[in-house]
Amino acid sequence: MAEEKLQEMSFWDHIDALRSVLIRIFIALVVVTLGLFFVMPYIFDEIILAPCHGDFALYRLFERMTSAVPWLPQFTTQGFQVELINIKLASQFFIHMSSSFWLALVLMFPFVLYELWTFIAPALYPNEKRGVKTAFFIGCLMFFLGLAVGYFIVFPVTLRFLADYHVSQLVPNQISLDSYMDTFLMLIFVMGVIFELPLMAWLLGVLGVLHRVFFRAYRRHAVVVLLVLAAIITPTGDPFTLMVVFLPIYLLYEVSAYLVPKKVPTTE
Repeated sequence: MAEEKLQEMSFWDHIDALRSVLIRIFIALVVVTLGLFFVMPYIFDEIILAPCHGDFALYRLFERMTSAVPWLPQFTTQGFQVELINIKLASQFFIHMSSSFWLALVLMFPFVLYELWTFIAPALYPNEKRGVKTAFFIGCLMFFLGLAVGYFIVFPVTLRFLADYHVSQLVPNQISLDSYMDTFLMLIFVMGVIFELPLMAWLLGVLGVLHRVFFRAYRRHAVVVLLVLAAIITPTGDPFTLMVVFLPIYLLYEVSAYLVPKKVPTTE
């Protein structure tokens, strides 16, 4: 059926179908971006700038955990406050617009995948459709889970360390709004991409490229690499915060190993 349907469509029919999909995505993205533009001041105050205050949820959790274990470095929420400054005339306006767009793109991520699915689906067989549907669902779920880890764990830990770090006490930290937003978006989107690794491993496993024996053979190497990656994401000497970032990433490694086939198929 898929091949017959494709044969009935000319090249320009495909182009027209793709154009319709892109137009729907564009219109939806513009509408959501405009809606978010009007509520962005509230989103900034309550969500984006929330890690700048000592009462952020992760900071309170760290404070309770470290106070319960005497041998851990004591974490305190008192006195922590990051004050941002704006040094360019038009920065606040452009950040207002760009933040509305990026947040709209995140919220529209499932819709974008669905629209692309409606364009691709006619070319697939029923068994291929089931596999792609599963991959799209898992991809969306892991992407949003990665964003949550980035927002609630990775970015606050990084901000807390860098905002309090001084190469010299004679050099005070004055953090610009542009620098804050660049770091905020980069870390959160990086975590969203990293959380897609199990899906990529599963796809490579389906194609026969990866097998569980690979993950078992290189587990010790992976631990070292992931520790280095966690140290780069959160450049802090505190082993507690380092492990907070490392453990979710290592868990993704184990999930990836579980999703791929156990053995390399033998050729007869």
